Amino acid sequence: MSADSYRKAERYILGLPKFTKKNSVEDTGNFLKILGSPEEEMKIIHVAGTNGKGSVCAYLCSMLARGGFAVGMFTSPHLVDMRERFRTDKGLVTEEQFVWGFDYVMGRLEKMRSLSGKPDYHPTFFELLFLMGMVIFRKEGVEYLILETGMGGRLDATNAVKSPVLTAITSIGYDHMEYLGDTIEKIAGEKAGILKAGVPVVFCDKRKEASLVIEERAKTLGIKAVGIKEGDFLYNKLTKKSIDFFMHTRYYGYIRLKLETDALYQAENAALAVRCMEELQDGAKMKREQIEEGLRGMSWEGRMEEILPGVYVDGAHNEDGIQAFVRSVEADGCKGRRYLLFSAVEDKNYGGMINILNRCELFNEAVVAGIHSIRGAGAKTLERHFQRMKCGIAEDTAQAFYGLLARKQEEDFIYIVGSLYLAGEVKALLRRKSDD
Repeated sequence: MSADSYRKAERYILGLPKFTKKNSVEDTGNFLKILGSPEEEMKIIHVAGTNGKGSVCAYLCSMLARGGFAVGMFTSPHLVDMRERFRTDKGLVTEEQFVWGFDYVMGRLEKMRSLSGKPDYHPTFFELLFLMGMVIFRKEGVEYLILETGMGGRLDATNAVKSPVLTAITSIGYDHMEYLGDTIEKIAGEKAGILKAGVPVVFCDKRKEASLVIEERAKTLGIKAVGIKEGDFLYNKLTKKSIDFFMHTRYYGYIRLKLETDALYQAENAALAVRCMEELQDGAKMKREQIEEGLRGMSWEGRMEEILPGVYVDGAHNEDGIQAFVRSVEADGCKGRRYLLFSAVEDKNYGGMINILNRCELFNEAVVAGIHSIRGAGAKTLERHFQRMKCGIAEDTAQAFYGLLARKQEEDFIYIVGSLYLAGEVKALLRRKSDD
């Protein structure tokens, strides 16, 4: 199978869930060997966690790029364009690079089947994209690769990378419980599966039960474990457009950092990324200004992103994420009404998320819509949970979004939250409109 266009490769990949099943990490590792072990030619920072993975990756990528390093970043999911999963310090990979990576991997599939003795072997959607990313980043001469896990850690395809230079674990909460376990300890154990002997780990030290699991795993491996706690950084000034905070660093003492966002949770993610920089050998070479500029210049779509004046998209899709979202809304200084556009996929605890939104009493009205996805929860099902808030039902995301825009006054705010798929649908609507 080869592709002569980006759209052809994209269609093939989107069809994979229909006929593939997850393979073992060992299979992925064997395929990497057939591809020439691209992971061995890059310094890899492996990032797992429940919330904040993508943001931590983006902060690391931005700081390292400011330091003059050739950087690559593999993240998931994408919002609109599949190429969003592959970024370098130059931006998204091109369609031509994407097709080259697809053809390179698929051109070696038969060899993988032959050597593995598995004639029906095929990478899953995520596994194929991961393998493509590895060969693309090698071809692009990437020095540092920031690698985000998919869902878990221990059994994740990305865990085929055996010798990262650093691992990081962001905030851990209840998500994907049917796969990762029904307690924080079990979920943390799966995430901590990325830890490797001889490789330090930096982690979010916020939930005691999760921290104990990570620290015990690190102790067993005999590796350094560095936790970042809320007391390690101090908010200084909050505005509708930025967050100023102080944190103590190994090389510069207390420094003042500024983030061009009003998402309060990003201070924790940025602080964790700075701790990661301190654990890298090249971190000592970084200038203070490069750290500051890297954090300030980071842009990450779908995280309290203002897509139109007074219209914000946030990808929070579990209870911890919604609680962090609510804390940011509380500090938004809104002088008008707040409207909420909510949707979720059916395998999430949307009832728990909606309960948090009900209790906060920040929103004047909600509108729910089904996501254009086979996993999307039905709008009527979602609406039944909004018992303490006026709630309307829309036929689809477009009707909900444009209906709220038509009612919005200048001082009103619209928030779109509940799923990264929802965020992607809204951003796709705006992109199509701008192309008209």
